[in-house]
Amino acid sequence: MAQAVAAALAGREHLLVQAGTGTGKSLGYLAPVLTHLAAHPDDRVVIATATLALQAQLAESDIPHALAAMEKVAGRSVRAAVLKGRSNYACLLRVRENGPMEQQGLFGGADVVDQIRDSGADEVSVLGAEVLALREWAEEEAERKGLADRDDAPTHTARGWSQVSISSRECLGAQRCPFGGECFVEKSRELGRAADLVVTNHALLAIDAMQEGTVLPEHSAVVIDEAHELVSRVTGAASAELSPQMVERVAKRAMAWMDDDTALDLMDAGEAVGTALATAPLARVEPGDSALLTALGQVRDLARDGVSQVGKGKESKEADGERRQAQAALQEVFEVAERMASPSEADVVWVIDRERSGRELRVAPLSVAGLMRGSILSQRTVVFTSATLKVGGGFTKVAGSFGLRAGEEVTDEAPGADKGPSADEVMGEGFEGAMAGTMPWRALDVGSPFNYGKQGILYLAKDLPRPGREGTDPAVLAEIAQLVWASGGHTLGLFASQRAAQAAAEHVREELPALEILLQGDAHLAELTRRFVAEPETSLFGTLSLWQGVDVPGDTCRLVIIDKIPFPRPDEPLMQARQQEVQRHGGNGFMSVAATHAALLLAQGAGRLIRRTTDQGMVAILDPRIVTARYGGFLRASLPPMWTTMDPDVAVGALKRLAGE
Repeated sequence: MAQAVAAALAGREHLLVQAGTGTGKSLGYLAPVLTHLAAHPDDRVVIATATLALQAQLAESDIPHALAAMEKVAGRSVRAAVLKGRSNYACLLRVRENGPMEQQGLFGGADVVDQIRDSGADEVSVLGAEVLALREWAEEEAERKGLADRDDAPTHTARGWSQVSISSRECLGAQRCPFGGECFVEKSRELGRAADLVVTNHALLAIDAMQEGTVLPEHSAVVIDEAHELVSRVTGAASAELSPQMVERVAKRAMAWMDDDTALDLMDAGEAVGTALATAPLARVEPGDSALLTALGQVRDLARDGVSQVGKGKESKEADGERRQAQAALQEVFEVAERMASPSEADVVWVIDRERSGRELRVAPLSVAGLMRGSILSQRTVVFTSATLKVGGGFTKVAGSFGLRAGEEVTDEAPGADKGPSADEVMGEGFEGAMAGTMPWRALDVGSPFNYGKQGILYLAKDLPRPGREGTDPAVLAEIAQLVWASGGHTLGLFASQRAAQAAAEHVREELPALEILLQGDAHLAELTRRFVAEPETSLFGTLSLWQGVDVPGDTCRLVIIDKIPFPRPDEPLMQARQQEVQRHGGNGFMSVAATHAALLLAQGAGRLIRRTTDQGMVAILDPRIVTARYGGFLRASLPPMWTTMDPDVAVGALKRLAGE
């Protein structure tokens, strides 16, 4: 892997590397990246991760160790910095605008928050104490000239953090903000500009691409870790929502600087959107949905007028900050409403129903491949890496979702074969110009340190009933209980829905009362995971966040149960639209979108089992379609190469042997 990354950086070819769990892929790309930076002091490399957890691991462990080794071997080092989105840092304007800091001494900071929470006080009291503790902490960080990063903050809720942070759109900017000289975000960006190696996340990478490279410092290469998450993270960053409540809230906030008629009309238009949403189907908004599109057009026009009116206001320095934030909120409503009222072919607009807030609209790009190809891949070398990049036995489907074309893949042909132009010839006219047309890329599977054939068993339950809409079949529930019994617990249950997870947990608890079954939702996920690790005979059942976010090596997990192939819902508007777009261009929409999505999740779910070279266990897939359906072979080719059986008696016997019976 290190050799391939070094070659990609030197040859300006994009690279996809599948590096299995336990490979040490962080060091696999850090070593060549640091070597490259040592040899090219004018270059800068960005590493983008999907999760804050990996970002923290890189910044606090992997990178410091690699830098120490580099200094020892090469006699020099490079500078590294972490960059996050604005809302991950405290905002001193928000911290200081709500009253004098002297009050905080009466509360005593984070310790008192715990006391108030433990005393059973009401939510308002707990929130108040929490916010005061966060403000005290932010001031301490300002005093030390540090960075008030959310990861280092006292324990808090999302509501508490929202009282001391700010979005990019609401930010006044360093020049206008009275505390711009102390701003934590500006400090982090200064560190980024001074660094050779910058660690960020997928979302900020996407925002930088959408804002034409104005967010991240200039860089010559990007390493995208956890790349299987990239498309969904970029999609999320390029998406937006609009609700009647949002329109009303923004109109009221800006009312002081708008004429009464415009403000009231904007609230009425928001109400009209709500009325249209009440009868709209929970589906994609089509051009013929006149009532909804008309209401959105009214919101757009009135918000645009409001932006102009608020922009003309003149206030004191303190009130001017509030006015500018109100204008920014109106601008956001205008831009989102404009995008939804006249949707382009590149966007999908649909209606969703939120349990707490009711119906609202969402817009997302039909594809992010064009954004990535035009704004990321065309500008610099990109290395994509993950434990799961091959689906159906190859890289081309995932590469396509990143904006790379199958015909651009560079492979090692037999001697004398016509390979076409070399990478050097392709890049000869200058990197940016060449990459805008042809983008050569290579793919590499470096394998795994695990012997899956000896460490793992794959049980495919081909004789169980196919999944239906009526809930989990009794035969499937009985099979789950039988497998958990044979394993003596030690089970991670990955379910396609919370309803299915709950049904399975209730059944197993009834059938096997001596075994503890934890269910996602019964407590905070971190607490459930801690108990799962600490109590080996305990089992944990849950949904999507467990498919990718749980790392439990050892005997804690000797059985992973997957109840159903994790296809996206067939009525999910964005996936549906993406499938239709593939079909419109002559492709197989189901295989390109739904089956690829399922294959990546299956690989991630199965990957929960073997985390160390000493682990042993079984992955049981209880959906017979993985054997009987035409697409079954494609899905199976995406799974680790474990020894496979379809015989339930063999599966039960193997689990009993693993349990020592």
